[in-house]
Amino acid sequence: MALIRPALIWAVLALALAVPLAAAASSPLLAWRDPIYIVAGFAGIIALCLLLLQPLLASGALPGLSARRSRRLHRWSGLGVLTAVVVHVVGLWITSPPDVVDALLFISPTPFSAWGVIAMWAAFAAGLLAALRRKWRIRPILWRNIHVSLAVVVVIGTVIHAILIEGAMETWSKLALCGLVVIATVKLLKDLRGRTARTRSQRSRT
Repeated sequence: MALIRPALIWAVLALALAVPLAAAASSPLLAWRDPIYIVAGFAGIIALCLLLLQPLLASGALPGLSARRSRRLHRWSGLGVLTAVVVHVVGLWITSPPDVVDALLFISPTPFSAWGVIAMWAAFAAGLLAALRRKWRIRPILWRNIHVSLAVVVVIGTVIHAILIEGAMETWSKLALCGLVVIATVKLLKDLRGRTARTRSQRSRT
């Protein structure tokens, strides 16, 4: 029984990541797309998949991983999110520069563009703060609050962005993946709030 639960968790996670990717790969819409556009689109899908891993790694929810390894993988996964976002934007820029400019200026007629840009800048800000955290000597509590706040913006913006787009991703698998990303993020927020409450309680007793 002790081995069944971790195996089920990893199996569910693998399905949650693989099914949307497989469904998108089999989309008939890809037949009319340029290779660069397809790469850009899948970079966005990969970024969404990595957003599911981020809160799970941050909270240590994945069995078999030590806290230290989870934190390390969280950093690498975050770098993967940033890389995927860059590939996504650059690919779209190559295929249609005016659309990207309109999106960056928040004048695009498509509502999903604004949410994607908001999520992008929040992701870049989170990555920049992570890189300069030690140099700027940001206090741990302040760092966590800023980082988590930016992460929430990334999740909200990305999920809305993905749901509003009618592209290669299959609808139900996309909704399921987005739902899991939100659930994992909410669980992380509750865990962090619980840790903060316990820490304050322990300090008040001492």
